[in-house]
Amino acid sequence: MASLVVESAWQYLITHFTEFQLATVGTFILHESVFFFSGLPSLYFERFGLFSNYKIQKKSNTSSYQDRCVWRLIMYHLCVNLPVMIVSYPTFKFMGLRSSLPLPPLSVVLSQILFYFILEDFVFYWGHRALHTKWLYKHVHSVHHEYATPFGLTSEYAHPAEILFLGFATIVGPALTGPHLLTLWLWMVLRVLETVECHSGYHFPWSPSNFLPLYGGSDFHDYHHRVLYTKSGNYSSTFTYMDWIFGTDKGYRKMKALEETGEEGGAKKL
Repeated sequence: MASLVVESAWQYLITHFTEFQLATVGTFILHESVFFFSGLPSLYFERFGLFSNYKIQKKSNTSSYQDRCVWRLIMYHLCVNLPVMIVSYPTFKFMGLRSSLPLPPLSVVLSQILFYFILEDFVFYWGHRALHTKWLYKHVHSVHHEYATPFGLTSEYAHPAEILFLGFATIVGPALTGPHLLTLWLWMVLRVLETVECHSGYHFPWSPSNFLPLYGGSDFHDYHHRVLYTKSGNYSSTFTYMDWIFGTDKGYRKMKALEETGEEGGAKKL
């Protein structure tokens, strides 16, 4: 039943819009909708002091500093993201992107998305680590770290050069496999939701890192933002194993161990 509804909806889209329109403007509209609807809640949580018990850092951004982020994001998305989507369409088409029916089987969609997550995390780790070298950090990556206390929307607040540089990690998987457009959209939605959650600044009881093994999440990435760039570590985008393998999570692990020791000591006193 659900598959029939999806196929009917997809039939409507490909009947009323060209593949170019769907792959460019359609992708942009979907991205903006998911990004802002998922990212704005943490902005308002911070602005109005909501769920403060779950806020990772006690510091908060001012309203004007939050607004500055939003307006610059709109500019970056219109001037960088949208043109890149338009220009890259021929490449994706050459690599096998399609939008026609039939839709791919669920097993194919899930296996491709799992591959994208693993590959993206690997490529992102090394690209992000490179951005923390002295010259690249000073001239490029420092823009993203202007927000030492992140909230959801800061996930895509970055220098245009970084948007292109690390954006490669997100598109390399789909470019290699030539997916169906529906698979590409689902991958983009999941990736946006993941990076917004990692930058949310809140760690809730229902946060994914409490249930998914090897998933970093907001607590893992928040540490990266609040520590000096030469010592931050935690470079991975989604998972934690790359940082563990290469020893770039030692500072975070040490901090967590100290926190647990402090909690145990407090419990004994009680």
